[in-house]
Amino acid sequence: MNMHNPPHPGEFIAATYMEPCNLSCRYLATQLGVAASTLNRILKKQSGISPEMALRLSYALDRTPESWLAMQDNYDLWKTRQTFKPDEVHRIELQCA
Repeated sequence: MNMHNPPHPGEFIAATYMEPCNLSCRYLATQLGVAASTLNRILKKQSGISPEMALRLSYALDRTPESWLAMQDNYDLWKTRQTFKPDEVHRIELQCA
């Protein structure tokens, strides 16, 4: 199922964990074992969730790493669809023996 404008994981982190629990970027970054600048780039949607970050978030925030990576994939795919030009791609008629 395609989501319309799915949230970037950084938006989700801020809205679901940081704002309601009054967590600072520096505090969360320390708990994740990463630099505050690394987490800040994710929160600002300048970086995505890597498999390693998905594992860190999973351990710290009790969500599966797969859920973090799926959220990133959904966001990336939606963003790419906004500029994708299917008329530049030609279908291949496969006739395998």
